Amino acid sequence: MKSWPQVAVSAFEFHEALPLLVLTNSKTKSKQALQKKDAFRMYVCGITPYDATHLGHAATYLTFDLIQRYLQASGSTVHYVQNITDIDDPLLERALRDGIDWEELATSQIDLFRSDMVALRVIAPKHYIGAVEAIPLVVKAIEELSEKGTTYLIDKDLYFMNMAVSDFGALSHLDKAAMEEIFSQRGGDPSLVGKRDSLDCLVWMAKRPNEPGWDSSLGVGRPGWHIECTAIAQEYLAPDKNDLELIDIQGGGSDLIFPHHEMCRTQAKVLTGKELASTYVHAGMLGLDGEKMSKSKGNLVFVSHLVAQGVDPMAIRYALMSSRYREDRMWTDEILAKAIMDISNLQAALAQDNVADTQPVISEVVHALSDDLDTPRALRAIQEWSTASRNGAAGGNVMQMRNCLDSLLGLLF
Repeated sequence: MKSWPQVAVSAFEFHEALPLLVLTNSKTKSKQALQKKDAFRMYVCGITPYDATHLGHAATYLTFDLIQRYLQASGSTVHYVQNITDIDDPLLERALRDGIDWEELATSQIDLFRSDMVALRVIAPKHYIGAVEAIPLVVKAIEELSEKGTTYLIDKDLYFMNMAVSDFGALSHLDKAAMEEIFSQRGGDPSLVGKRDSLDCLVWMAKRPNEPGWDSSLGVGRPGWHIECTAIAQEYLAPDKNDLELIDIQGGGSDLIFPHHEMCRTQAKVLTGKELASTYVHAGMLGLDGEKMSKSKGNLVFVSHLVAQGVDPMAIRYALMSSRYREDRMWTDEILAKAIMDISNLQAALAQDNVADTQPVISEVVHALSDDLDTPRALRAIQEWSTASRNGAAGGNVMQMRNCLDSLLGLLF
């Protein structure tokens, strides 16, 4: 599948080696430093394209954009893969509700997502892979799972035995009752008659009447959700056989920890004997009016709607960075208004010939980001510099500041 146009990123020069990037690993529930590597492999779960990009999506993809920018500024290459679930029950249900062809709906929303990512200056993944185009990879992975005796049929649907891995649950840290409850809320079927265990997951769904299906050795049908990401990550990130884990970073929103990422890692362990990722990184949920922002609640704020109303995409990006990435937080008009005001202050400083010393503020931004992407700390330093510059402080280099803003924070004015 075609990705969005690549974002040009300014070269970043720093007077010393950048500190190692420290991130919170959801599996260990602790911060850990990413040891220096020439290349990192990062997989981030993409959208199901039945609705446009809302701010919750944007916050997630900005998180991993910041990670990629920091690693690149440190001199590493980032092999970034993102999927898009362009066949799934919610997409089919929305298309049926609206009386539109499901492929047409998916295409329109994918196009809108791409334009939103360009507006927000999110670096495009090296590979942007749709579930439909990945069906051969999925079938191959399921065949391997079956050869290992970890799948079984219920009618014509194929299920995977998550309990085949002894540490199932090590990522989410949930007991079985909590898993069952969340699984039922997020597309699972724990009470289905015929399952060997309530937490077994669907990997291949036989074709239903009036729904699409693809012919394969598994019969005519379509992939389950979790196996899609497992197969794509394994193929497009080309894991090194000598590494203990398949990839470096597995990411997404915190609502993906269970069941999605838990089940992806279980399938990966059965397929390869290895942990899926060395670091699992998850962005917090974004809320509106006291509730989580979600399609099911219908309380979404769309990136494209804000832009259409004349909001500068850089103000949206700035506002989303005003809180820590892994914290659940609320979106308000006041947050956006403050971001617009802060950007005005910053732009006024950048328009001056003489500005405050840039080395201290750039150093503060670098060290803030290295500490688990502490964007609020970085933005505070930038605002202090902007105000000092407007009050007459001198000795800095405007171009250095512009390059820092662009390369590390994705802000371009």
